[in-house]
Amino acid sequence: MNLVEVYAAVADRQGEPLTGLTAADFHVSEDGSPQTITAFAAGEFPLAVAVGLDRSFSMGADHGRRLDMAKGAARAFIGALKPQDQVMVIAIGSDTRVVAPLSTDHRSALAAIDGLDAWGTTPLYDATVAALDAIQSAKGRRALVLLSDGTDRYSDTSAATLVDQVRRRDVLVYPVAIGAARPAVFAELATASGGRSFLVKDPRSLSSTLTAIARELRSQYLLGYVPTRPASGQPAWHTIEVTVDKADARVRARDGYFSR
Repeated sequence: MNLVEVYAAVADRQGEPLTGLTAADFHVSEDGSPQTITAFAAGEFPLAVAVGLDRSFSMGADHGRRLDMAKGAARAFIGALKPQDQVMVIAIGSDTRVVAPLSTDHRSALAAIDGLDAWGTTPLYDATVAALDAIQSAKGRRALVLLSDGTDRYSDTSAATLVDQVRRRDVLVYPVAIGAARPAVFAELATASGGRSFLVKDPRSLSSTLTAIARELRSQYLLGYVPTRPASGQPAWHTIEVTVDKADARVRARDGYFSR
């Protein structure tokens, strides 16, 4: 039976990453049954991350200020990555375009961000699925950082379908809503994948939000286990719960997976 891998982020009461934990500090259950952790790693893991940047006309309002702030935050995020981390840039407008392919060439990614102007509408749910598909084939730990005002327009994909698609992949999703409200689906995407969602009302704080995401990605724990349940030939949903033996610690990990 295949090893199930779960990336877990652990934070203290102030929301700062909690480092220095060992496998003995963690407990993992699948479908309510305790599992034995047989693989464990902490700290730096190779990262492949897609930065999805909403470039629609709604982001270009206020003389482009919101889009400019988002571009600056994306640049700050890439600047906080390690040289060996791979990054790709996905522009979201009336269509979804990979404007910088997955690479350790961070300069090309930064140049692609600089070249983005406001254009088109926002089929955000369709674009998120396309971004997931683009990063899913990468090796190792995969993440999607999504920057948007959060308003979906004209997607063929529903919110429920989008959450289901996230659950069928192994990509940490970090949706960042820019504006007055955070769509409910953003929190669902984060919970399903083990990522984290944010609401940024003042675009000037975007850069600090994205550098915090980069810091969290650098301090996660990898937990692996072989499920004790009987093997089944049919795909099925299995819930995962991760806890840690530390007072006031908060753990984020994906809430389950589909067996293959």
